[in-house]
Amino acid sequence: MTVNGNSVDTVRELLASGRLDLPHPGCGATADRHRALSGIARTMPVGVARLAEAHCDAMSILHEAGTAPVGGALYGVWASAGTASLSGDRASLSGTSPFCSGLGIVDRALVSVSDATGRPLLIDIDLEMRSSITFDTSGWSTVALADTATGAVRFDDDPLDADRIVGCPGWYLDRVGFWHGACGPAACWAGGTLGVIDVAHRLGASDPHRRAQLGALEAASWTLDALLAAAGNEIDASPDDRVAAQRRARSLRHAVERTCSDVLDRFSRAFGPRPFASDAALATRFADVHLYLRQHHGERELGAIVDGVECTNPDSETR
Repeated sequence: MTVNGNSVDTVRELLASGRLDLPHPGCGATADRHRALSGIARTMPVGVARLAEAHCDAMSILHEAGTAPVGGALYGVWASAGTASLSGDRASLSGTSPFCSGLGIVDRALVSVSDATGRPLLIDIDLEMRSSITFDTSGWSTVALADTATGAVRFDDDPLDADRIVGCPGWYLDRVGFWHGACGPAACWAGGTLGVIDVAHRLGASDPHRRAQLGALEAASWTLDALLAAAGNEIDASPDDRVAAQRRARSLRHAVERTCSDVLDRFSRAFGPRPFASDAALATRFADVHLYLRQHHGERELGAIVDGVECTNPDSETR
């Protein structure tokens, strides 16, 4: 896999311009945070939004932990279940973390590993000039989200900086902010899909059937904006209610995923194959959004809404 230099430059420009300095969830402007993430995914490559969202999530995680980020660094969040673990004395880290995005792009990453007792522990790791850390993107076989440089990370007796441990064992998954942060990808799914709706409006309606589909897409646009705003306002109204946060995040992710999937289906039915064959940016956006939506884990998340059951990280397979 080759990294898209344009996407890397765009993420770096967003970071340098301050556009990734978003309000933290639960601090009074969460709807604005959702709107900003959606706007990035709507107007820029979806892969850029995915990397930007991870950085913003990392900033909020560190804020919640009372830990300062390294100034000027672009962060990732690598929290997929893998084999990476600390030695008994916490001196070094070994093993593999799968589905890590931003390989060769981000400067630092918040990495979830297992401590000596098997509990998850979050570590802020510097990725610069580390011979004990290697990347492998060869397993990413799709063109979708190729610019996110996603793959496996191997740690080979990597020295641990104890000062960069974030929270106590189990803190990353136990905190209420985990569920507030789970709304961020949904904002990007929505924004990527709104970009598809923008293309539909540019193509226009030449017959009654297409006009009907455009009407449905316009309604979906309103729905997505309303969902993100409502979720943000609810988070700010009760930022410390963990049960409500879990149900809200799962409900938002389901509603956004279903709405976005309907948009992709309606667009294809309205316009047929020609736009995909002639517009490379649209074809890429469509593929990126379709794959990104699979970060929603379907019925596993829906069942947890009813049961109130704690389960694995909703982003654990792709974050």
